[in-house]
Amino acid sequence: MRYVVAPPKIHAVVHALQRRLLWLLLATYVLAAVLPRAGLALRTVTFGTAHWVDGSSIALSLPLFMLALLLFDAAVVTQAADVRRLLAAKRLLLLGVVANVALPIAYAVAVGGLLAKWPERDEVESILVGLALVGAMPIAGSSTAWSQNIEGNVTLSLALVLFSTLLSPVTTPIVLHAVGMVTTGDYSEDLHELAASGGGAFIAVSVVLPSVLGLIVHRIAGKGRVARALPYIKAVNLIDLLLLNYSNASLALPEAFRILDWDFLALTLAIAAVLCAVAFFVGWTLPRLTKGAPMPDRIAMMFGLGMNNNGAGLVLASMALADHPHVALPIVFYNLVQQGAAGIASAWVERKVAAAYRGTR
Repeated sequence: MRYVVAPPKIHAVVHALQRRLLWLLLATYVLAAVLPRAGLALRTVTFGTAHWVDGSSIALSLPLFMLALLLFDAAVVTQAADVRRLLAAKRLLLLGVVANVALPIAYAVAVGGLLAKWPERDEVESILVGLALVGAMPIAGSSTAWSQNIEGNVTLSLALVLFSTLLSPVTTPIVLHAVGMVTTGDYSEDLHELAASGGGAFIAVSVVLPSVLGLIVHRIAGKGRVARALPYIKAVNLIDLLLLNYSNASLALPEAFRILDWDFLALTLAIAAVLCAVAFFVGWTLPRLTKGAPMPDRIAMMFGLGMNNNGAGLVLASMALADHPHVALPIVFYNLVQQGAAGIASAWVERKVAAAYRGTR
């Protein structure tokens, strides 16, 4: 059966956006730094509050729905056969989930040891707590958009997000308790207290529901309609990703510029950047531990391990750690760095694929 494809102009626009995505991201950072008001306004739009059986609740904000849209779009292009193949490859998914928990713990312990003699102990504690919140968050839904945009294994991307989030009631306390043992005083107490908090409402609204709805829509619409809509889905993903990035940066950059302790800012940025680089590298190489390492799997794993849901981390820091404002900075910087790293990684993979294609001609 032949399917009617989208107009060539749509393909051209999507391709042009993909090629310039890193520059578009940088533009959103500049815009957020100069004109943050619109990005902050996006974060204030809410549609009520959702409550979950574990007692947790979450505001139904516009950014939450934008995150859910990324996961819905990823699920729409996922076929049932892909899900069955993924479930058969349990080892790869298990490796990704375990690495997502173990890597930030090991990194925080290493940073704590390296900065043991740093003169400002409060700064070290702030960085460690920030790293704990970064590592405790599930894999970012935006990783599915990045993976999809360069032909990664979307099913694996979606599964990594879904499973890391479903397991977060178990994995989040593990990370927070582990880093809490490295920190001291009030910082340590706060981490151990946070380890007992639940997140069922966030899981249900932002991950499970849109993913299930996307799979249902794919089933009802059929492969042909989904194939025709794919260029439009990619375009929506790109726009959604940029808007989310702008909204997060609008919250992050003014705080970073307000603090004029340049040594602390430089140290925090460097630590966040190294963690991000290590996470992307581990994600790229980890699939080699299984039999075969197809490019789509490596792409999905790279974005999955490199990108965490730092929006939730920022909310958690602002609510539960308001007395330690510097804790938000590692989360802020990682959020900015991971998007830039994703853009660089995306361009690198595209060049690598193009070079391989030219080599086969």
